[in-house]
This record gives sequence, C-alpha cells and structure tokens, in this order.
Amino acid sequence: MRLTQEKPDLSVYLAADEVVDHHHPLVREVAAGLARTSADAYAYARAAFEYVRDAIPHSQDVGRNEVPWRASDVLRERTGICTAKSHALAALLRAEGIPTGFCYQRLRDDNTSGYSLHGLVAVRLDGAWHRQDPRGNIPDGVDAQFRIGEERLAWPVDPECNEVDYPVLYAEPSPVAVRALREARDRLHLWQTYPSGL
Repeated sequence: MRLTQEKPDLSVYLAADEVVDHHHPLVREVAAGLARTSADAYAYARAAFEYVRDAIPHSQDVGRNEVPWRASDVLRERTGICTAKSHALAALLRAEGIPTGFCYQRLRDDNTSGYSLHGLVAVRLDGAWHRQDPRGNIPDGVDAQFRIGEERLAWPVDPECNEVDYPVLYAEPSPVAVRALREARDRLHLWQTYPSGL
C-alpha cells in the first residue's frame, strides 16, 4: 500500500502535544533506557516497538478496565488499547528524533457494532515510511513484528468484508479516537462509544 503524508513538513511528525507528550519525564526516562542499549536509530526503533508491544499489554487481553490515552499514562499504567499503545510508541520514537505518524485500519470487531478503528504507527527510517503495529501478540495468530520493508501487522485487512487500510499518515492522533478514549469511564464503556472508522 502506498502511504501518504498528511503534511509535507517532516518536523510535524516529531512534535509533542497533549497526547504524544514525549517531553514528560517518564517518557524521557523510558526512552533513555532503551537508547542506552541501542546502537543506532533502527535498533532503537525496534527496541521501542518491542517494549510497547510486549511490556504494555493490550487491556482487553489482560482484563484491565483503565482507559489511558496520553502516552505517559500508557507507560505509567502499563496497559492500553491499540490506539493508546500507538500514542506511547510514537512518543518514545519522537523523543529520540525518529519521525512517526499515525495510521489506521477499519477492522471487523466483535466488541462493537461490527467494525472498529485500529491504531498503528508508521516510522520513517532509511528515507521511507514503514507501518508498525504495537497492539500486542496473542496466541490465536496475532504475531506483529518490527519490519522495514515487508509489513508484519497484527491483522491484514480483508476488503471483501469492508475492512479498510487508510493510506494517510497523520501527524496527530485521530480526534475521534482520542475523544472516545478521554470520555470513556472504563474499557466496557469505551467499546460502546469507540469509532468504527475515521
């Protein structure tokens, strides 16, 4: 799939804001720890991806009801849904000067009205964008891996089922997804209000 930057200026893909708060001390602490053992930008990006994928479980997988939405909160609570985990990964990558965009899929989902917005990131390395899915692996076939080149996402889309790969790389997280996360009382409430698409 051909990915398209929402904005031509790469510097916006390094910005901090209320959601991607990579200026926060906890984000800086985690980033510094990962950077100490990484030889280069590729190694750091892979370490950050694996940290968010593996050390911060998806809240559904472990039965957690908290709904963190800010990157630093995801790192502190050590849980979140896919979109929140993408906020945390973007913050860790941007903290070390690696341009990172937000991208999305519309996937079938038994927890909602039939479809759900799935959050990913795209990292810019070697002069190109590469999508990464920090959702977290599970035994029933979800095996996302850090890849430059051929993608290894949690789920490939099935167009015959009206699933969608959105091709735009956004500099900021989806406002509709962030609003649902911020307003949710708990994860069960979130599934009732979470968007099915962009």
